[in-house]
Amino acid sequence: MLEHLYILPILLFSVVIHELAHGYVALRLGDPTAKQMGRLTLNPVPHIDMVGSILVPLMSLLVAGRVFIAWAKPVPVNPLNFSHQKRDDVLVTIVGPLSNIILALFCAIAVIGLGHAASVVDALDSPFANQALEFLLKMFYGGIYLNVVLAVFNLIPVPPLDGSHVLASLLPAEAAEKYRRVGFFGIFIIIFLMQVPVFRGVFNDIIGVVFAPYESLISTFL
Repeated sequence: MLEHLYILPILLFSVVIHELAHGYVALRLGDPTAKQMGRLTLNPVPHIDMVGSILVPLMSLLVAGRVFIAWAKPVPVNPLNFSHQKRDDVLVTIVGPLSNIILALFCAIAVIGLGHAASVVDALDSPFANQALEFLLKMFYGGIYLNVVLAVFNLIPVPPLDGSHVLASLLPAEAAEKYRRVGFFGIFIIIFLMQVPVFRGVFNDIIGVVFAPYESLISTFL
């Protein structure tokens, strides 16, 4: 497992940015709840969920050698503060996965930049510099895949994931309320679904489709 720990810094940063994006857009749309509760910060401590940010990723690394799912503490949002509740709730929801898609792009650009810097690092003839470059390349390349996984995972329409907010906005009010009551128990539904070969296959296929443009970008400029 130790050889895969390079992914943990980018994982922590990615889930923090995901939640920060939710809170910032909510603030811009009239809901100051996240700001009032100290969640509009890059400090990871208020965002860390012991299960979703630490235990589940570590278990994934230990069992499979890669992170399948991870999450941070959901940013508190009060839709009653929005002027257009359904629309604004969807906007706040979508920006989380979108932030991961953008982070994946930044990671790809970092990989390209580090790849072009490799010849300079080699010229230094420094074992430390080479190890640092290798660590950063692994971290940012892994960060592309990780952020794609986070984006796709969070769009699964099972509470409390982001996709459930989008689906709830399309349901009649009574049905949406019953649907939301699934709450955090939805995580156990997701964990179960990840064990179902058909669901896992579709999930991985979608990840592959979303990941492909980043790979093409890297191969084009390297």
